[in-house]
Amino acid sequence: MSDGLFDLPGAPAPARGGGSLADVDHTAAPLAVRMRPRSLDELVGQQHLLAPGSPLRRLVEGDQPMSLLLWGPPGTGKTTIAAVVSHQTNRKFVELSAVTAGVKDVRQVIDGARRELSKPSGAVETVLFIDEVHRFTKAQQDALLPGVENRWVTLVAATTENPFFSVISPLLSRSLLLTLESLTDDDIAVLLDRALTDERGLNAEFELAEDSRAHLLRMAGGDARRALTYLEAAAGGARAKDAKVIDLKTLETAVDRAAVRYDRAGDQHYDVASALIKSIRGSDVDAAMHYLARMIEAGEDPRFIARRLVISASEDIGMGDPTALGVAVAAADAVQLIGMPEARINLAQAVVALALAPKSNAVIMAVDAAIADVKAGKVGPVPPHLRDAHYAGAKKIGHGSSYQYSHDDPRGIVPQQYAPDVIDGTDYYKPTRRGGEAAYADRVANIRKILRDRK
Repeated sequence: MSDGLFDLPGAPAPARGGGSLADVDHTAAPLAVRMRPRSLDELVGQQHLLAPGSPLRRLVEGDQPMSLLLWGPPGTGKTTIAAVVSHQTNRKFVELSAVTAGVKDVRQVIDGARRELSKPSGAVETVLFIDEVHRFTKAQQDALLPGVENRWVTLVAATTENPFFSVISPLLSRSLLLTLESLTDDDIAVLLDRALTDERGLNAEFELAEDSRAHLLRMAGGDARRALTYLEAAAGGARAKDAKVIDLKTLETAVDRAAVRYDRAGDQHYDVASALIKSIRGSDVDAAMHYLARMIEAGEDPRFIARRLVISASEDIGMGDPTALGVAVAAADAVQLIGMPEARINLAQAVVALALAPKSNAVIMAVDAAIADVKAGKVGPVPPHLRDAHYAGAKKIGHGSSYQYSHDDPRGIVPQQYAPDVIDGTDYYKPTRRGGEAAYADRVANIRKILRDRK
């Protein structure tokens, strides 16, 4: 399945040896295919890629050859950009899908491109678009290298996965990487309005109620293709009822998704996020899973959820289970690496692990207590034996002269003063006896006894 801005399940399959995405304009095509932008000026979002003189504009408007890797979430414009390249340049356009094409197909395209360049009647450059290039094996990606390096083809490759993990280094180094971002609600709203009124779309046949619009924006989650797919389904439902307004009930019935009351810019955003973290803190894994589901269904940015989990892992669990932070960070990395909807599983695993982990707030209490003392002016001088002694003359003024190296002591701990006089003997870290922190409680008590026995 393609993952560009406006390709849909049910759209005609691309030709293995040629054809153009821009050629799909029949009335039976899905709404998102019919509404695919025909020029860079019609592209919504990705303004950071559309500035005058940008590589993308030079490729399309200046007809300059360069190979591109387009990396971004589904529905952000990767295949649309390829379609614009096909539509606005004088190059031959060939599309391959990494799902179905093999090394033989790649070599055939490159050989054909070389023949086109050598025709006495006039050289014609070839644009090779490869969707889901991360699905290509190393051998298949290697087969692209001669064509890219010698500019026999201009490669435009699309991927939803981090290319630094999924694309071989030689291909990365020979291509310009462009990162596409999820569309904003305002971007999606522009596309919905365009689809409602444009003659290629619904041609002003329907109006979209405001609550339906809000629900559509939530469900889209920054994915234009999804938004237009749902709009088309809802329009079909309204047409079946001979209605001119797409109301919320029609939309919910058409897409089988009930509206979740959740304003990502208002109180609901903060209330549900707060409830998620407090449910984790309270070890109620079922309530935590409910709030996670509400956030996901409402189209909450998964990166926001992941950030909150990383904070919770240190704030509410800490040394009760030191592995919790690693689990939360891994989930945050997974969100970046694979995106939604699959990343919901990674987030759910992190929520379960954090909710069931032994809880301790000793870490945050320790650092906040230390910060409070520093703010109160308890910042005495560093003991002389701990000061830097690497520069000339340092030892003459007593820096480091009496420092004792911890590894020389059989215990690995030397009873010497580390803290400034003003806070010497202060216990900031007060471990609990819950979970793995119980072992740390015993250890810290033993260490403090050794350190303070300085007779």
